[in-house]
Amino acid sequence: MRTYLLLVALLLGPAISLSLADEWPQWMGPGRDNIWREEGILPAFPAGGPRVLWRAPVAGGYSGPAVAGGRVYVTDYVTADDVKVPNFERKQFSGIERVHCLSQQDGMLVWHHEYPVKYTMSYPAGPRCTPLVDGQLIYTLGGEGNLICFEAATGKIVWQRNLVEQYKTKTALWGYASQPLIDGTKLICVVGGDNSHVVAFDKRDGTEIWRSLSSPEQGYSPPTIIEAAGVRQLILLRPDAVTAVDPDTGKPLWSVDYEATSGSIIMSPIHAGEYLFVGGFSDQNLLLRLGKDRPTAEEVWRNLKKHAVSPVNVQPFLDGDTIYGIDQSGVFVAFDVASGKRLWETPEPFSSGRPVQSATAFIVRQADRYWLFTEQGDLIIAELSKSGLKQLDKAHVIDPTNVAFGRDVVWSAPAFASRCAFIRNDKECICVDLAERK
Repeated sequence: MRTYLLLVALLLGPAISLSLADEWPQWMGPGRDNIWREEGILPAFPAGGPRVLWRAPVAGGYSGPAVAGGRVYVTDYVTADDVKVPNFERKQFSGIERVHCLSQQDGMLVWHHEYPVKYTMSYPAGPRCTPLVDGQLIYTLGGEGNLICFEAATGKIVWQRNLVEQYKTKTALWGYASQPLIDGTKLICVVGGDNSHVVAFDKRDGTEIWRSLSSPEQGYSPPTIIEAAGVRQLILLRPDAVTAVDPDTGKPLWSVDYEATSGSIIMSPIHAGEYLFVGGFSDQNLLLRLGKDRPTAEEVWRNLKKHAVSPVNVQPFLDGDTIYGIDQSGVFVAFDVASGKRLWETPEPFSSGRPVQSATAFIVRQADRYWLFTEQGDLIIAELSKSGLKQLDKAHVIDPTNVAFGRDVVWSAPAFASRCAFIRNDKECICVDLAERK
């Protein structure tokens, strides 16, 4: 069977080969580390840019696609209201959130589910969280806290929860944006409410297993599990603290105060040896040293001016003892983890050629190169090192369809699978061929 599929793939040529392909089943990929592990990727773009193999219509959303099992899953929001509103304005909008299952081969619709929802959040274009595929099940989390588990093949609902209603909480300013996490038989979600900042559900039937902590708001940082001092620790970046809990019970292990301006703590924490780095809006950055013999954490430095990175939309990337990231000021930086000292900064790769507030370029590593997807809709192949950023090639693949800070943007993270990039804006989801042709 494997030989037959490979023969079919060779005969089809530009069609997507699924038999030997990697997948991108969740936010930041299979390992939630933004590493694309496939080989056979083109070293440079062909003349005129890479081929778009298919296009599928979608509506508004910041959520990225997920790719698994020959399917592409993407969520969006359909409304007659004008949702291109000023940055911090918070009104009520009526519309429908949708979950689409597309064929990875040609982008044709396999199934979809929709439900009415009133948006109360700022930046109300659509959902934020990438679908999460776990075997035969797929989980989606809508912008207003609608958590749904589907059969991946059919779209049949297995279970669902309305987090705002069930936990008597309120949607955060910028909506539910913390990507849920699978841990064994648990689905761990940032929820909100009294003693339910984080909740672990049984991923099979939605039964609550444990709940833990209270915070002034949900924040937007995804729950992340690390191992330190020989102990598995669930790290939670909350609006008022960085906290570790036992992922099996929710019992707190340690906590360090951290005040996130406007509740804007977004990045996933970075575990770098003995250190844990976090950063956020309003020039905030924090380095903790983790205990070696027992689960503890102590502050090394905090809020160093013109040091480290204070990210907003873009997850920083760890490479050895260096972190690459995009600061809220709009510069791409590299810094030494232990000291926070910046090794370099540049307004590249943005076409404006100058720093702009909350500039966005998602960072993914493949082999010894990096793929950057910018808010202008450009794919860039680059080298990143302690010496600087070297742009190898660039192609425009999709148009920005939303607005932020007075400029046109596309703020949805791509997926990389089957030697393709799957990219969406507020009008379409596309499949871009990145396979090397010999």
